[in-house]
Amino acid sequence: MTSPDIAARRVLGACAALVVGSLALTACGGDANATDNGKGGKNSPKASTAQILISAKDGSTGASINATGVKVSGGRLTEVRMTVAESGQTVAGAISADGGSWKPKRQLERGTKYEIDATAKDSGGRTTTTRSVFTTVTTANSFIGTYTPDNGTTVGVGMPVSFKFDKSITDRKAVQSHITVDSSSGQQVVGHWFGDQRLDFRPQEYWKAGSRVTLKIDLDGVQGAKGVYGVQKKTVSFTVGRSQVSTVDADTQTMTVVRDGRTIKTVPISTGDPQHTTYNGQMVISEKFRQTPMDSRTVGLGNAYNIPDVPHAMRLTDSGTFIHGNYWYNKANPPFGREGTSHGCVGLADVQGGQGATSATWFFDNSITGDVVIVKNSPDKTVAPDNGLNGWNMPWSAWTAGSAL
Repeated sequence: MTSPDIAARRVLGACAALVVGSLALTACGGDANATDNGKGGKNSPKASTAQILISAKDGSTGASINATGVKVSGGRLTEVRMTVAESGQTVAGAISADGGSWKPKRQLERGTKYEIDATAKDSGGRTTTTRSVFTTVTTANSFIGTYTPDNGTTVGVGMPVSFKFDKSITDRKAVQSHITVDSSSGQQVVGHWFGDQRLDFRPQEYWKAGSRVTLKIDLDGVQGAKGVYGVQKKTVSFTVGRSQVSTVDADTQTMTVVRDGRTIKTVPISTGDPQHTTYNGQMVISEKFRQTPMDSRTVGLGNAYNIPDVPHAMRLTDSGTFIHGNYWYNKANPPFGREGTSHGCVGLADVQGGQGATSATWFFDNSITGDVVIVKNSPDKTVAPDNGLNGWNMPWSAWTAGSAL
């Protein structure tokens, strides 16, 4: 998973207005306290024709953490100084090569008071200055979306684009309309809301192998709920790798791994026991761990187990279903390919430490996040579409009905 920069996991730079009126451009001579080098009178020098525009209006309290900057018309910027009002710390920034604009090098902090002093000259060498003191939008009055997958990653054909928002979204249409997902494959991609804080996108069928998917986030200034505005603007791209879909058959206790339409391996496995059956359905690998602890108390199973070093673990659901290595099995009577013995996970033969040439090692090394694992013939129900990244278990008609657009 991924979260935004600075204020939260993966909150990124942008160029958009935040609150209507709060980011109106401010010209010198208005609210920005402009001055020039003329003293008035019949023979006094003319005022500078340069006009400095600061995107955050002087005195505003909901300025953008992304779009704040300085522009000039009729001249060139010669100096811009931005500081944190409370500490006096300088905010690094750069004037453009043509002298027409300035912007901070990094995203601003939320709920922080800043000061900008800017100076410009016109073609006649006459100067003008502008000042703005403002406060950026607060955490309480803004929302962010933590999204997956990350920019630049390669994922399996089942990986949806998934947003989890840190505030409840009441204007789903406004938010969804400012997030677009396009694929080089030409597949139609539709968003679906799971409640008011999660929005997933997927095509009708799995992504086509080798396609490139582009996610455009344009939420800076978008009102998601009363008095709550987005602060993200970013373009993210990821690549869909080869197609790998693995089918677990609970009847035969085997898993068939199919890559690009060809079976490459059949692996003996062990699903859940009769009291702790494994979900049926299409599940997407969302996380991979070479080794991770597993404690039954975290999934409501009391003191059934507490294993500090489960090897080759790959998450299939948020509720705790993994496909993972198993080294604690009865060596005199291995269950793999014979019977279900787990508490709902899919187990593969492994060794402690995960260093051996085992079935679990092979599957872990040959899997990526976004690969699909299908479980069939289990006595359990089908996994819920929002339990993990498993929206493929929802019919397309129901999926599109959950779109706000």
